[in-house]
Amino acid sequence: MIRILITGFGRFPGAPFNPTEKLALRLAAKRRPALADTSRTMHVFRTSYAAVEAELPKLIARDKPDAILLLGLAGHTPFVRVETRAQNRLSLIFPDVDGHVPARAAIRPAEHALAGRAPFRRLLAAAKATHVPSRLSRDAGGYLCNFVYWRAIEQTARQKRSPLVVFVHVPLVRSGTRRRTKRGLSVTDVARAGEAILVALASAARALH
Repeated sequence: MIRILITGFGRFPGAPFNPTEKLALRLAAKRRPALADTSRTMHVFRTSYAAVEAELPKLIARDKPDAILLLGLAGHTPFVRVETRAQNRLSLIFPDVDGHVPARAAIRPAEHALAGRAPFRRLLAAAKATHVPSRLSRDAGGYLCNFVYWRAIEQTARQKRSPLVVFVHVPLVRSGTRRRTKRGLSVTDVARAGEAILVALASAARALH
């Protein structure tokens, strides 16, 4: 059985609706033959540095995942982004949902970036096959999305068999929109791309299992 941890985020200042909360739930519950041998758990973080610090290590220790799919919102990006790196960067401008702003601009001293662990081009190809605009990205930003990616890579790197770890940014979609419009992707679009990425990630984890 392949174990997959799927996470999303809740609301945060400037984003009262975060589609990754429902997307994570949908992906964890999805039933299809390509996922029949997977055990999936889902968690939605409060968009808080303290929540990520406290909860992520416990999730990894409890679930012992073979793959981790992290989801986050990129509100100003009109396509799905498969992130290949977590940057050593913290935003000193944007507070989290608790009003907290980091005291320093780097997560760790003397490091530049951490590479995710996943067949990124394979995941991208899976997303593109759904005809949902998708791209690779080398910059996950400086907010909680980047922070949880860094922590997930860092906290699993020393394991005997490190799990695959990838972060996927999705665009802002309206909560009730199911059809693509000129203004952007729909909930259905994002779910379809997310499911394709999940299936490809499960297949890659299965090959390493």
